[in-house]
Amino acid sequence: MDISVYRPGELTAADRAAWSALQERAVADGSPQLANPFLAPEFTLAVGRCRRGTRIAVVREDGEPVAFFPHQRTALGVGRAIGMGVSDAQGLVHRPGFQWDARELLQACGLSLWEFDHLVEGQKPFEAAASGAYPSPVIDVDQGFDQYLAALRAQSPKFTRTTLAKERRLARDAGEVRYVHDERDPAVLRTLTSWKSAQYRRTGRADRFARPWIAHLVEQLFHTRTADCSGLLSVLYAGGRPVAAHFGLRSRTVLACWFPAYDPRFAKYSPGLVLHLRMAGGAAADGMAYLDLGRGEKEYKDSLKTRELSVFEGWVTRNSPVALGHRARRAPVRALRNAVLSRPELFEPADRLLKQVGRLRAGG
Repeated sequence: MDISVYRPGELTAADRAAWSALQERAVADGSPQLANPFLAPEFTLAVGRCRRGTRIAVVREDGEPVAFFPHQRTALGVGRAIGMGVSDAQGLVHRPGFQWDARELLQACGLSLWEFDHLVEGQKPFEAAASGAYPSPVIDVDQGFDQYLAALRAQSPKFTRTTLAKERRLARDAGEVRYVHDERDPAVLRTLTSWKSAQYRRTGRADRFARPWIAHLVEQLFHTRTADCSGLLSVLYAGGRPVAAHFGLRSRTVLACWFPAYDPRFAKYSPGLVLHLRMAGGAAADGMAYLDLGRGEKEYKDSLKTRELSVFEGWVTRNSPVALGHRARRAPVRALRNAVLSRPELFEPADRLLKQVGRLRAGG
């Protein structure tokens, strides 16, 4: 493989165009997972403006780019998936049928190890090193919203009936319900992030928006407007005020769901569920194929999904002390987290404890 590694600012316009063309071609060739906006050049370039160590390996054949491998690295050569911690789709964007040697790629990038936690399907050289596979629910809307709603009524009649009834009750109690699929007011984005921060604290989780690089990344992506990666703020209003909102990324065919939140004063109306149904309608109207709800077991995802993709976590390693040491530190933590998340008898008491801690913090 002819591999060159660049900093984000060194990538040429021609290479960025070739990267986007590979994503577009992937849809036609049966690899729609590569069209996820988290795998677009715009996402990597945005991360590069927020995080040091962002790199892009470009693989060429006969001088033409055939694959792009975005990643982050430390000075010691520990590599991670680009934006790991907030990115919901990771991997190498490549020409159909392209084969690569994972360790040869790492060597060319000067990496001892590459860690991932949302590797998309179809990356066999990386999948071979995965420690586990996890479901990522999706909502298919390629046949139109009416078809999706009919399928939802058939598989979850009580859920669908209750959610639609709550939307009508919200309109009666709070005023006219209005949905904006692509809200461009940055003040509403700030409202969403404040709701989300409060939710993190209330449930005892770490507040992602307290980390400046994540807040900066989201703000950048809100202003990103390309066919392959655009920030999309969708908002549900009632009586002229926002009651639920979601910020995610969209490509030509995929809406990647990312940060949903709602005003807890309206919790009894389930505005988040109402919003997701409206988002599905908006995505269908835009001609998109599906909404990716992201890895993680949540009741609302199970209720809304039509099927599941698989994402993988793990690490590709070369034989080096740095790789062995990093894996030795990370493996027990990851194994414990996944054990808790996958077993209700462990997750439910842990979740209750976190929420109790969140209430104590809020009260103190």
